[in-house]
Amino acid sequence: MKSESNRKVLLIVPSRIMVRGIEGVFSDLGEFKVEGILSDISRTSEARLKNIDADIIIIDPVVFDYATRQSGRSKISEYSDAAVVALQTVTMEDDSWKQYDEVINIYDAPADIIRKLRSALSSHQESPATDSHELSSREKEILICVAKGMLNKEIADLYNISIYTVITHRKNITRKTGIKTVAGLTVYALLNNLIDSSSVE
Repeated sequence: MKSESNRKVLLIVPSRIMVRGIEGVFSDLGEFKVEGILSDISRTSEARLKNIDADIIIIDPVVFDYATRQSGRSKISEYSDAAVVALQTVTMEDDSWKQYDEVINIYDAPADIIRKLRSALSSHQESPATDSHELSSREKEILICVAKGMLNKEIADLYNISIYTVITHRKNITRKTGIKTVAGLTVYALLNNLIDSSSVE
């Protein structure tokens, strides 16, 4: 675990005033540091999101359109394994907030914000143990494609997702299964009845 003085935070917040406020809290209280700032979730932002090594992502759900707001957390999970904390600036159903590791309110005191970020980190670090071996349905689809010998670009085109998303899924598959090679993943897919031997090149 990283020392408490250098925990890195990625902000996905469109409001510069909010960004300045969060940076001010971190500057005053230490422990967390803003590593990057994105103002939206665009193709360019997705590429940057993939390349920023953050411990925590603080996101304002307003960056998602209304339809995808209910599943915003899973969208972020396609690109990063970081803990995800929502910045509450909009009204959403209670269930929508539960998808996040923690929720901070714009009216929270600085000490409460830090406490919630610590809580998000600890709960996020505990949770992978419970679901570390269970592949999501999309990860199983990607695994089947890999086992069939498809390239990342072919998989991306098939599912109409970015190559970055495919790479993230593949990293998650490797992390969950502990298998790094295509041959090993193919054997895993065969043993788990995800594919039959006739579909393997």
